[in-house]
Amino acid sequence: MSKGRAIPRSIWVLLRGAALIAAVTGICYRAGLNSASTALVYLIAVVLHSLDCTFLESAIVSILAVAGLDYYFIDPPFSFAVAEALDVVTLACLLITSLIITRLQSRTRAEATKSKLQRENMARLYNVSQELLGLDLSTAFGTEMVKSILTEFELRAVCMFDATTLESYVAGTSQDNLETRTRDAYISGRDFDDPELDIAVRCLRVKGTTAGAIGFEGLRDPALTAPPLATLAAAAIERARAFRSAADAAAHAHAEMLRSAILDALAHEIKTPLATILTAAGGMRTTGAMQPEQAELADLIESEASRLGDLTSRLLRIARLDSEEIRPRLERVSAAELAETSVRRYARLLRDRQISYRAQADAGEVRADPELIPLALSQLLENACRYSRPDAKILVEASSDGSTAAITVVNEGAPIPVSEQNRIFDRFYRGTETRGNAPGSGLGLYVARKIAVAHGGDITLVDAGEHAVALRLSLPIAASEASIGAGKE
Repeated sequence: MSKGRAIPRSIWVLLRGAALIAAVTGICYRAGLNSASTALVYLIAVVLHSLDCTFLESAIVSILAVAGLDYYFIDPPFSFAVAEALDVVTLACLLITSLIITRLQSRTRAEATKSKLQRENMARLYNVSQELLGLDLSTAFGTEMVKSILTEFELRAVCMFDATTLESYVAGTSQDNLETRTRDAYISGRDFDDPELDIAVRCLRVKGTTAGAIGFEGLRDPALTAPPLATLAAAAIERARAFRSAADAAAHAHAEMLRSAILDALAHEIKTPLATILTAAGGMRTTGAMQPEQAELADLIESEASRLGDLTSRLLRIARLDSEEIRPRLERVSAAELAETSVRRYARLLRDRQISYRAQADAGEVRADPELIPLALSQLLENACRYSRPDAKILVEASSDGSTAAITVVNEGAPIPVSEQNRIFDRFYRGTETRGNAPGSGLGLYVARKIAVAHGGDITLVDAGEHAVALRLSLPIAASEASIGAGKE
């Protein structure tokens, strides 16, 4: 209740109490009752009056009753003087008893009002929680949630700020810029109360973090009602987050299925014409003697078609490895031999690059999948060739520190910017300076590192100077039979 309406009500209550005391005084005086009987009637009148007024209002009426008893019924009459000590006790007892009873009455009424409000709030909170559970999270649930709170608690305005989406959901009409105050409370991380403006704002906390804030304008007893409403709103936000995560995961899984299906179909469609091209090139040789230029063209057709077929198979496998958990079939293999084989292969395929191999020391044997590790090395070599000049030097170096075998691929070229060095192994990431210079999907280094990690190793970017880029594949060296036996003893 506003102060403007509370003051006239208090005046009306006091006038009513004064009229009641005047009526009791007149009746008792005409009836010729003594002071003791009149005091009892006054006490009954004060108690009845206190049933729907405050303690202060009841206290004032009690004082009027004591004054009426003293003035009209205590000797000497029509005077506030008291001749007998017993009459003083009567007046004091009337005043004290009236004050005690009205105090107890006002406290009981306040507790009953509070209990009633709590029951109403519990019922409203239950209704709101039921409505929140029934909300469709695929739509704008925030708008529906604040509307539900606004309607159920009969507020002027409600605003909720969601930190995940950075959106504010408002229902009702605020008189004091509730939306800004709600956002400010989230930024500061502190709850906000302004009794003058009748505004209460609570931060929404989920698992120790602030997930947003919710503000109320016109909420009765905010100290009692705002915390559970904030808890319900926080739970709704967390539920919406879980729904969005599940929806994203389902969409991602569906996209992966579609991608696998498209890749399988694409690989099949590509390999079929490639097989036809290879067959046709071979048939050209059987038609009879060919000129040297024709034979060279046939060789070129066969080699390029075969290379395209290998490239298609490799791209398909990379894409599948991206969407699957890698389970390598481990064998003891020489790290130096793996590196040297990859160098010979790429030196033969890319004759415009100066690809060389160097072994600092015996790199030792590693437990590796003989198909997956060469695939990872191919990605490193292809990356080095793709992002270097046609005449650039590319060095593959094998080394060991006793426990780890390392194969480092170094190519001449512009170094990777510092701001991008932590992202080059991310899925689908391509550097800003290389996106338009060379084709690629951003999967090569991601899959290569995934293979290395599945073997217990890693691929890292190492410092190679101002005009070079170096990537290092590290794998744990396999324990020798002798060391295994010694360990068991």
